[in-house]
Amino acid sequence: MNLVLEIPPELEAELTAEAARLGLPLPDYVLRLLAGSRTTRSAPRTGAELLAYWQGEGLVGTRPEITDSPAHARALREQAQRRARP
Repeated sequence: MNLVLEIPPELEAELTAEAARLGLPLPDYVLRLLAGSRTTRSAPRTGAELLAYWQGEGLVGTRPEITDSPAHARALREQAQRRARP
């Protein structure tokens, strides 16, 4: 099925930028968005489910500057623990 949409230039720019960031052609990225918006998923309950979700969303490997994941996670946890609570 072919579908033609007129979208604002700002939205087109955002979609194009996000598709490029994920390394996807724009039509594939938009199709992924449309397909994902019609499914109702329950929240991941385990680490494996969360990882599968992230992989499905194309998020795994998008932060190449993080070379040591466990150290990065420790630093984030320590930062959160030092954060002032209201």
